[in-house]
This record gives sequence, structure tokens and C-alpha cells, in this order.
Amino acid sequence: MAKISLRNDIVAAGLRTMFRTGFNGCGVRDIVAEADAPQGSFTNHFRSKEAFAAEVLELYFEHVKAIVRETLEDDSRPARERLKRYLDVITRRLKADGCTRGCLIGDFSVEVVQQSELLRGKLQAIYAEWLKPFAACIAEAQKAGELATDFKPLDLADFLISSWEGAILRMKVERNSAPLERFKRIVFHTIFAERVER
Repeated sequence: MAKISLRNDIVAAGLRTMFRTGFNGCGVRDIVAEADAPQGSFTNHFRSKEAFAAEVLELYFEHVKAIVRETLEDDSRPARERLKRYLDVITRRLKADGCTRGCLIGDFSVEVVQQSELLRGKLQAIYAEWLKPFAACIAEAQKAGELATDFKPLDLADFLISSWEGAILRMKVERNSAPLERFKRIVFHTIFAERVER
């Protein structure tokens, strides 16, 4: 009888553990304990903690992409409204967690890029992919006359994600959603303000 692989269980456990304590705050023992797996199963599947963390990031990004599909790719709503909806959905999830957990992509961007070229490269690839649906939604909003066309869609997408990640970091410090609500209020009354004349 073939052995059942614990790989997926360990990656899922790594996501939960690293969300709580960060990359440096947990060891292999913590991860396999969370997965209820023997320690040897980690080294059987992953060549290093860095390589493992790259897979954890990919799993997390799959969750993010599901929210992107649910919000930004919802053609039943105007494009500008979809951008707001994405931020609102994320805000609700973060508030449900007591504003203690943020975005693993942002957390890793702060924590590991100075110590791991592998993870820095992984994060760079994730950001590049993450920006594309935002840029497409912004381009659609500009074409429909909902948003001004002063800036390129990709630049606006980059600005939105970078600034939003900063607001999430502040949220974790403040332990409330005020930084998120303030960001949304300001950005949708300035750079992403709806054009009155179409």
C-alpha cells in the first residue's frame, strides 16, 4: 500500500503557522506539529525552509487570486465599483481576524527580502502577476469614462497595491480598521475619484 503524502497538509500548516508568527518566528518543528506530521516528512518533501516558504506563498496567493476573480472579474458591476469591492472584501476579512493578521505577501516583503534571494524573487513574480487584473480593471474603468486617464493603468495598479499594503501594515500596528477605511476614503476621492462628466 502506497504511503499517503503529507505534502499538502504541511504546506497548509505552514500557511497557518507563518501567518501567526512570520517566517523567522517559526521553525520546522512548529510547522510539522501544526500538520500533525513527523518531522522527517518535511525534509522528504522540501529541500529548505526557504523553498517551503515559497510554496506557502503560492498557496496564499491562490486565495488572493480567488478574491480577485470574485471581485475584479465580476462583469455585472462597473469596473470602478469592482476595485472598491475588492478592498471592501479584504477589509471585512481582516476585521473578522481582529485586525491582527494582514497580508502574507506584504508581511514577507518586510521580513524576508533582505535574507532570501529565492523568496525575494518569488515575491517579485507574485506582485507582477497580482498587478495584471488590477491594471485590466482600471483600463476598463478609464475606457468607460469612470476614471481619469492621467496615469497608465499599470502604474495606478502598482500605486493601489503598494499603498494598500502600507495601510494593512498600519492596521496591524493600530489593531483596528481605521487605516484601511481612511485609505479607501481618500483614494476614491482623489486618484480613483469617479469622473463626473463622461
